[in-house]
Amino acid sequence: MGDGPEPVPPSRQECAIDSVRVHPPGRHTGPRTEPRAGLRDRHEDGHHLHHLVWRLGPGVRVCSSAVLGGGIGPRAWILNAQVPGGYPRLDPDRHLAEIAAAEGLTGSGAGLMTAAEVAAYTTGRDGGVTATVTTGLGVRGWAAAPETAGPMCSAPEAAGPDSAALEAAAPESAAGETVASGAAAAETADPVPSVRTPHRPGTVNIVVELPVALSDAALVNAVATATEAKVQALLDAGLDCSGTPTDAVCVAAPEPGPDGGEPFAGPRSPWGARIARAVHTAVLAGARPARDLS
Repeated sequence: MGDGPEPVPPSRQECAIDSVRVHPPGRHTGPRTEPRAGLRDRHEDGHHLHHLVWRLGPGVRVCSSAVLGGGIGPRAWILNAQVPGGYPRLDPDRHLAEIAAAEGLTGSGAGLMTAAEVAAYTTGRDGGVTATVTTGLGVRGWAAAPETAGPMCSAPEAAGPDSAALEAAAPESAAGETVASGAAAAETADPVPSVRTPHRPGTVNIVVELPVALSDAALVNAVATATEAKVQALLDAGLDCSGTPTDAVCVAAPEPGPDGGEPFAGPRSPWGARIARAVHTAVLAGARPARDLS
């Protein structure tokens, strides 16, 4: 007492963001229109990183498993931010809020985090639905693994508070006729130290935009449909897994009016089928390079 403020632990320190600017558009294959997402880059504590920003505006609600702003509710923005491999912080929600503030984002939002190269994002579109995906599959496996099987991963996973923050930064994308990829950056993998062997942790982040309102039940159903389509795409890419331990999904749709919104979003409903096809297209494009690297 009386000796000045206590030092802030490393896990609670604010990041130093000294540059936030629009990233030049990347090369794309096939016809496309720009998604509402904007690709940005920033310099943060000596790292050159990317993030995607969706400025949703009023009248949109999101159903999400995001670390910041998860759940169901009105959201003005979505942020999918890249962090460096070996991520040291224990407060990813606060970190995402700092990046959002540097972007000038206000109000409630949803924030996702990954160490995959965000500039290598892939997109799929179907009937008015857009799915934007960042793909990191260094750590992958089956969701229903035996308890004695250890971590769900293809290599030993380093201990840490949040394995989503421990992914290695490696671009994983491909472009097809119906897929638009972000600008693929050169691979800058920074293996995370492990007690046994280095590995490339992974996260598949999925953001789905719909032009129609969904009921609460349909919003939850849409997340399930997107997840089913993700698994189908991973299998179609030749990967023996259902995903990674830290995958996240955001579904954004207009707030419902008096009619309550579309009641269904399962894979055989009109809008659920569109969600499934858009997500499958985007995840398949991101997963194929991961198969080639395996």
